[in-house]
Amino acid sequence: MANIDASTMDLQERVVAVKRVSKTVKGGRIMKLSALVVVGDGNGTVGFGIGKASEFSEAIRKGCEDAKKNLVHVALKGTTIPHEVIGTFGAGRVLMKPAAPGTGVIAGGPARAVIETAGIKDIRTKALRSNNPCNVVRATIQGLASLRSAEQVASVRGKSVQEILGK
Repeated sequence: MANIDASTMDLQERVVAVKRVSKTVKGGRIMKLSALVVVGDGNGTVGFGIGKASEFSEAIRKGCEDAKKNLVHVALKGTTIPHEVIGTFGAGRVLMKPAAPGTGVIAGGPARAVIETAGIKDIRTKALRSNNPCNVVRATIQGLASLRSAEQVASVRGKSVQEILGK
């Protein structure tokens, strides 16, 4: 998969989770902040990143820079996804199903952030097993990246789209 150049895109960012992390040293604990950030152009490109710093704004900035390095393209079919998919990462699993126009985004916190920044308007999702925000975001992005449109499947198989769809 080719790298996507983030400098030419107008990306919107969304902070999914900010948590305090600590490191124990000889003199006591060192507290820092870890920020999970999702970026997307609202037109089928999305990525996530994690930034850690001693200040809130600096952690978010680092997370955004990391997210711009990890962009993936999502195959869309109108305002929804082309087919049902289950994304997995670690213990996190996210079930995503296409929905009819007008349904809206039915998703919980971390998965909703990824889906909305990707530009998907109609979808039904359910986070299965883990509810760790980082694992849910990674599972959602993995599932969206594995989506393939009918045109992509037809070109791989050497057939026409009508033969693939059975029309």
